[in-house]
Parts: sequence; C-alpha cells; structure tokens
Amino acid sequence: MVSPAGPRLPPLNALRAFEAAARLLSFKNAARELHVTPGAVSHQVKLLEEHLGVALFRRLTRALELTAEGEAMLPLVRDGLQSLAAAVEKVRLRTEHGALAVIAPPNFAARWLIPRLARFTDAYPNLELHLASRASMIDVRGEEAPSVPVNARDDTPVAMIRFGDGDYPGSRVDEVFSATYVPVCSPRLLRGARPLREPADLRHHVLLHDDTVIDEGARPSWDDWLEAVGVKGVDASRGPRFSDASLAFEAALEGMGVALAMKPLVRSDIEEGRLVMPFDIAAPASYSYWLVTPEGSNGPTADFRQWLLEESKTERE
Repeated sequence: MVSPAGPRLPPLNALRAFEAAARLLSFKNAARELHVTPGAVSHQVKLLEEHLGVALFRRLTRALELTAEGEAMLPLVRDGLQSLAAAVEKVRLRTEHGALAVIAPPNFAARWLIPRLARFTDAYPNLELHLASRASMIDVRGEEAPSVPVNARDDTPVAMIRFGDGDYPGSRVDEVFSATYVPVCSPRLLRGARPLREPADLRHHVLLHDDTVIDEGARPSWDDWLEAVGVKGVDASRGPRFSDASLAFEAALEGMGVALAMKPLVRSDIEEGRLVMPFDIAAPASYSYWLVTPEGSNGPTADFRQWLLEESKTERE
C-alpha cells in the first residue's frame, strides 16, 4: 500500500550497489569502486531484490548478467543517482560560495549593469546570482523606501540598487553615481532639411518624454533643460510619453525624436555612434543611484559591493 507521503523507497546504499554492479557486471569491480567488500555489494543487491520482489541479476559461475527487470531499472536508477548528486553538489557550492540576489531599476539593469556583469560572474564563477529589475527601486517622495530584504524562500541575501535621494535608514548606503541628463538622438537628425545645430532648433523636432520617474524635480524635464540653456518658444509639453526609459531610448535610436537621457546609461550607444548628443549640455538630477546593503554584511554581498563601486568609479570622477 502506498503511504500518503509516497511509496517506500529502498535504501540508498542498495541502489548505489545495484547501479555499480549493473554497470560493471561485477560485484568485485563494484566493490572496488565503492570502497567496500564484494560481500557487502552482494548483500545490498540482495536487500534491493527482496524489497522489489524480483531478481535483478542472474548469478552465473563466472559471470553476472542482468535480468529483464534489471535492464529496465538500470537507466532509471542511474538518472536518479545523478540527479541526487547534482542536487547535493549545488547545495555544497551554495554553502561554500554563497548566493546573492540583486534588485535594480529596469533601465539601470539593462543598460549599465548587464553589459558589465560578466566581469563579476567571471570573478566569482561559483556564486549563485539572481538579478531582478523592478520599477519599485525608483523612489517616490512621501513613500518610505523598504529596508534591504532577505529572500524568505531560501535566505538569500539581497542587495538593492535604488534611484533616489539616498535616505535609507538602517542600511549601508553607497552612491553608485549621480545622474546628469543630456539630449540624445539618432545621427540622422543632425542632417536633413532641419538639422539640429543649436538648442533653438529643437522647435522643429519631436521631443520624447520619459515618465519613469514620477516625482517632478527628481530629474530634469524638457522644461528644465530648455530653461537652463535659455531657449524660449519651444513647446516642451508636446511629443510622445513613455513609461519606461528604455522605450524612450529605442524611439530616439529609431530617429523618432530627441530624448533626455542619463549620460552613463547611453555612453556605449554614443561611443558606438548609434546615438549622438547634438548639444553636450547636461542638466543634473536631484536623485542618484545608490547601492543599499545590510549593515555589516559580508561574503557575496561584500564582494558585489566592492566590485560595483570599483566598476562605477569612473562615473563618479
């Protein structure tokens, strides 16, 4: 009768003895592999046969052969033992090398962190890394930012990268880099009937709006940028609006218009010529990117912190 918890399984040692003996067709060679006596292997196989109620081997004078039941059972037992060994190894590596969950704003994760992340994983190849992108990592004024969580499912420590004001009590807080915004567009907009040569030329082009950051004043708008450069007569409210900064960047890449972009996040696009800054005039944001980790954290969290701050050092200079 099958119990509510499932069928009663035979002892693991019996399964290991059967797999080795069936693979090698020798109790003696199986004993050598398992570092036991041939008698012990024979005993374990006998226990398994009694448990199953079938013969798994034909014991000949100078040979060992599998019965039909043994032939059918061997690949299944082998796969099961391999899966069990893989699970044990995964836990062992996790115990020795640790795991870390990193949560970051979507645009930062996609455009800044991921292009660099291979350098971290190469340096820590046995670390189990989980990366998640969440819009909740962007602060909203008036709402309390959460403290650094621990994944309740498996006790994995969590490092957060937040775009906000840096006020995260009870956590260790490091500035990754501050945010400055510059106009960016496709190189095609520098040419044509109405080329972009000076800021006033924006009146002839579509303005792309990124609504990722809810708080006005947390990042410069087109109104702020145009006012800073002294341009009048441009309707800064016109143009399509995007709920994700990456969508605004993609629209700029396609030549749809001009976007205000955080310079570090589009640096590679500019260096490779996919985007250009028609005017290298930056407007600062009151928010920055911050690494938020538990106070006194060590292990993988400390390794990631050291790597991230070193990787972002040039952005702070």
